[in-house]
Amino acid sequence: MKRNDVRNVAIIAHVDHGKTTIVDSLLKFSGQFDVKSDEAQDTVLDSNPLERERGITILAKCTSVNYKGITINIVDTPGHADFGSEVERVLKMVDGAILMVDAVEGPMPQTRFVLRKSLALGLKPIVVINKMDRPNAIPSTVVDNVFDLFMKLGANDEQLDFPIIYASGRDGWASLTMGKKGIDIEPVFATIIERISPPEADIEKPLQMQITMLDYNNFLGNVGIGRILNGLIKKGQTIALVNENNMDNPKITKAVRIDKFYGLGKQEVEQAQAGDIVSIAGLEGVEVGDTVCNINNILPLPRLSIDEPTVSMNFLVNDSPFAGREGKFLTSRHIKARLEKEAQTNVGLKIETLEGEGKFKVSGRGELHLTVLIETMRREGFEIAVSSPEVIYKEIDNKIYEPMEFLTLDIESQYQGIVFELVGKRSAKLENMISEGEDRLRLEYIIPSRALIGFKNEFLTNTRGQGIMHHSFYDYMPKVNVSDLRTNGVFIAKEHGKTTAYALDNLQISGQLFVGPGVEVYEGMIVGQNSRDSDLVVNPCKLKKLTNMRSKSADDAPMLTPHRTMNLEQAVEYIAQDELVEVTPTSIRLRKKVLNHLLRKRSSQKESKQ
Repeated sequence: MKRNDVRNVAIIAHVDHGKTTIVDSLLKFSGQFDVKSDEAQDTVLDSNPLERERGITILAKCTSVNYKGITINIVDTPGHADFGSEVERVLKMVDGAILMVDAVEGPMPQTRFVLRKSLALGLKPIVVINKMDRPNAIPSTVVDNVFDLFMKLGANDEQLDFPIIYASGRDGWASLTMGKKGIDIEPVFATIIERISPPEADIEKPLQMQITMLDYNNFLGNVGIGRILNGLIKKGQTIALVNENNMDNPKITKAVRIDKFYGLGKQEVEQAQAGDIVSIAGLEGVEVGDTVCNINNILPLPRLSIDEPTVSMNFLVNDSPFAGREGKFLTSRHIKARLEKEAQTNVGLKIETLEGEGKFKVSGRGELHLTVLIETMRREGFEIAVSSPEVIYKEIDNKIYEPMEFLTLDIESQYQGIVFELVGKRSAKLENMISEGEDRLRLEYIIPSRALIGFKNEFLTNTRGQGIMHHSFYDYMPKVNVSDLRTNGVFIAKEHGKTTAYALDNLQISGQLFVGPGVEVYEGMIVGQNSRDSDLVVNPCKLKKLTNMRSKSADDAPMLTPHRTMNLEQAVEYIAQDELVEVTPTSIRLRKKVLNHLLRKRSSQKESKQ
């Protein structure tokens, strides 16, 4: 049995290839909001403040449009591989996928990642070549590259017979013919109806619905979102939540409220049936992967399989001298409760409590995955200290394996020498080199994940900001040797006080500063980078001695070079194993784990003896 009045489709793509923009055009065409109204902002589904600031999608979101009496449920997914757990879960809810590819850049690392997931689930693809309005678009070449990618990823004959749409999401048009500008976005709707299969749905079977996303309502409690596979559910119905851990004793709860997605919001309904994507409120104790069943027919669905984390960081209680000045939530109890709450909805995360008070190991899919969590906690008023990221190794057949990344670099030809040197010392293996025009190259590498920590800043500096890089998880491979990537030591503050221009003027000769004058610092805080490879304890608070002798140079004002200000990602990438990043709602500071210089010296001597 099939629901011919419903289509469920996900939009997948590499980051910044226009997924959310095309959803804007679909919503506008279907009349879900007035183009001139306040709610008709760009990338309307990116409602999270962090998403709007960074211009990326972090959380998968559902919306729905009506086209010729058929309800099309559309799921917008993240493009970053770091948020791949969102993509994997969402693809379980749909029957087809719209693959967006940039008309200039073509398939990129995350394109490969999200397409592999959708093909493995047997989803029917529709390829949209987006950004056709760009002056240097090469759609014919991009189509060839997309077909090659499908072949490499093992697509079956049905999946290889994909329709191609040429579109400009920003301008709101689509066309089925290359080189011909469309009138509106309707061809996308028509292709979805024609090529995406209606969902299989039997309302006579017992209720089965798998929870793939979680939300929270302050009035109704936990909210579970998913697609009903079989049966129907009514408002107020008593239901069972079951997974592989509670087969004998499922959680009994009630569907307090049932909502379907309509346009930019939700609409309460009295009942929903197989084929619908709905949110159910009031599910106490619900977890991602739980199956909603009738209490008389406990029929659990297979557990969702999520790729394992590849990077971990330690979250610690902030114990610096400035602790408690800027944040509201400081204790290990607060941090533990917040991390456990995050782990309930963010299934790609793993939380582990370490020995000692206030120490937690948080594992995720990449640096961005973890730093987005840190930034969110920071904005909520938390104060924490975080360690440098470490990759998670695996032991297979008595050999150590490490995560590897597929890295794509787009550079001007004049920088190829310095770029080859940068990736060479990181044990990267060149897979492909493509010439793009007269002066640009695209380089494809397999590189260890740990070698990418701190690489982005060096890459952008050495290419004068002209380089473009993208990477995604490739596979676990035997561990390789990577030389020490940070070759410079740091300036460490000797004592508590406020920095002075006089002291910093003398320091900047020997390195690069991280703080300006008039900034309060403490013993053990990192205030700059040494030009040599050793750490140096300095006094950035030193005052100028006053004498009764006068000279021509005595009253010269110090000329300070602008100091380097790091954001959270840069700070996390920069620190070494014996350093931490202190994160508060208003500040990001770098510091040594052991603040006292003498204690630091003793511990390093003990380590060298061992």
